[in-house]
Amino acid sequence: MTSFLINAHVNRPTSPWDTPSSQSTETAHDPNCTFCQIIDRSLPATIVYETPLVIAILDILPLRRGHTLVIPKTHYSRVSELPSEYSRAVGEAVGVVAKALTQALDNTGLNVVCNQEYAQAVPHVHYHVIPAPTFSSKEAAHTKTDTEPPSQRAMHRLEFESRSELDDDDALILAQRIRSRL
Repeated sequence: MTSFLINAHVNRPTSPWDTPSSQSTETAHDPNCTFCQIIDRSLPATIVYETPLVIAILDILPLRRGHTLVIPKTHYSRVSELPSEYSRAVGEAVGVVAKALTQALDNTGLNVVCNQEYAQAVPHVHYHVIPAPTFSSKEAAHTKTDTEPPSQRAMHRLEFESRSELDDDDALILAQRIRSRL
């Protein structure tokens, strides 16, 4: 049975995205896409990391301080359709940014999220690297006891109450701290 499965894949046609690095690095671009406009510098953003295939920027309405978006420099709305060369570059960038964020914020907890269609505010593939919440003892006092972690409902309330728009000056300082750890 196994040999039958293996033989079925011998000499099978491959996707155009599976070709080696000799493939063209020409990128898709949507002039109406917010991220494409950031990539071509026609819209401003606080860039924390960049390679020829990927850009990472601070989110302008962060869930938490340090919330960073890792975006491939080609326009695809679905991660399931992203060419493998860009998928690899995004994966590597997520790791690099995550490490720098954890060091810059002295907080090793984080979430990495990628939406496809559902809850995707900008229809261009992007990953959110979001530091975990850190609440002061005053905020944690809203929970039942000092030793018990906040309930899921209390955590959501605290997170919602702590959201604010990213200030330009704070963005510059934070980006500098993250970049210094890349």
